[in-house]
Amino acid sequence: MSAPRRNRLTPEERRMQLLATGVNFLADHTLDGLTMDELARRAGVSRALAFHYFESTQGMHRAVVTMARDAMVSATAPDHDLPPRERIDDTLLRFAGFVREHRGTFSSLVRGIASGDPTVRAVVDESRELNAAHLRDAFGELGVPVTRALTISLRAWVAFAEEVLVTTATDDRADDSAIVELLSRTLDGAVEAARDSTL
Repeated sequence: MSAPRRNRLTPEERRMQLLATGVNFLADHTLDGLTMDELARRAGVSRALAFHYFESTQGMHRAVVTMARDAMVSATAPDHDLPPRERIDDTLLRFAGFVREHRGTFSSLVRGIASGDPTVRAVVDESRELNAAHLRDAFGELGVPVTRALTISLRAWVAFAEEVLVTTATDDRADDSAIVELLSRTLDGAVEAARDSTL
């Protein structure tokens, strides 16, 4: 009796397999360590096939980071069925949970991008801008004037929140609710400072 034939992956399925392999690599390594040879080895394909899908290491890095970012954005998207304040706290709690579950990947993204391709950095910056925009919308619904100072403060606070989340994700003693309380209080402080600013 012959062995069952393995189904061939479609080009899109193969590309998604390679991207998933790249994202999994980030769980324990920095992006700079993800070479085309390493991706091909881990995915069990030829180096030529990996290049066929991504053309260059930089292109592969951009695609991998985009996939990781999109997973984070999807998992932490605001629940618009909630009132604005509850929506913010709910998003922060889910963000903390996501980072704890994917701590290596998140850390690699926010800390390992500095030395990478400017286009790769731009992909990560897009998520920061999106998170700041979600906050700006929620506070706008709460009657906070949407000013230049608020926009700058929220963008800076997102970077601060990322550092808090990366640091506490490796500490099993840190409770997600305590992390959210800290983030929520510092967020309110940033918003109040923006209210009083003439910037």
